[in-house]
Amino acid sequence: MDRELALELVRVTEAAALAASRWVGRGDADGADGAATEAMRNMFRTVDIRGVVVIGEGEMDEAPMLAQGEEVGTGRGPRVDVAVDPIEGTSMVAKMLPNALSVAAIAPRGHLLKAPDMYMEKLACGPRLRGILSLDDPLETTLRKAAEALGKPLSELSVAMLERDRHKAHLDVARRLGVRIKLLNAGDVLGSIATALPRGGTDLYVGSGGAPEGVLAAVALRCLGGDFQGRLMPQTPEQRERCQQLGLDVAKTLALSDLAGDDDAIFAATGITDGDWLEGVRREGDYLHTQSVVMRVRTGTVRHVNATHYRPLEMRLAQTV
Repeated sequence: MDRELALELVRVTEAAALAASRWVGRGDADGADGAATEAMRNMFRTVDIRGVVVIGEGEMDEAPMLAQGEEVGTGRGPRVDVAVDPIEGTSMVAKMLPNALSVAAIAPRGHLLKAPDMYMEKLACGPRLRGILSLDDPLETTLRKAAEALGKPLSELSVAMLERDRHKAHLDVARRLGVRIKLLNAGDVLGSIATALPRGGTDLYVGSGGAPEGVLAAVALRCLGGDFQGRLMPQTPEQRERCQQLGLDVAKTLALSDLAGDDDAIFAATGITDGDWLEGVRREGDYLHTQSVVMRVRTGTVRHVNATHYRPLEMRLAQTV
């Protein structure tokens, strides 16, 4: 993949974030997601790739745009897998809460897991814990191993998980051990990525979340030198059948390479609302300011991109109505 694709991918997430920014705080998660998805899809049409969506807005018969199997790009350039989440945290956009992002990733064809839309049990960590932890271990064992490897008492270990009823058992174990717990309302992708960020504030991410989001997080953690393990959690016979159709073993613990391949990959994200990692879209007169990050596995680079966009006429008019 050419290095120019890194900036092209940023343009894709910028477009989605700018479109979503008009919906911040308006209480319409579906409207925001639709606008961001359409903007992202349109921008992909200008990118010189022969891309196939493996992580998108759902199955072909459910999602009108950026569905699994949809071809994107100009039809020129490298053959790549494409993973997208036009809005990571639609409820955060609707409620004007922090940490909403637009994210996308690409990798050579056949290197990203085509994950079905279901839950996945997850374990994410930063570089210092890579190769030490296992999703197959009980949570208490994992927490004790992590504390020992990091050279800190359990009372100083920090763990993030989504605040969901299904995580009560995880929460009980962590509380009993005296571990610090960061409960997230949403933000499954960033929750995993934060474990590998210098100022991420967490040592581990545990619990279950969306399988598609797990693939996106795995690509980012490959770029950052972290680790991610997952296990699919089908809840219905239909979901089990879908896994069989895709040739996925639901009993298998998926390693980082199973999810995000072992070749090059690029990950990009643009802030929609202000957050711990990126600033959100900011308006200033007739201009919009965005902050993005783009990371690449092959080079190990992490670049922050600050951009100023002249607001299109239709956007200015829309705000006067």
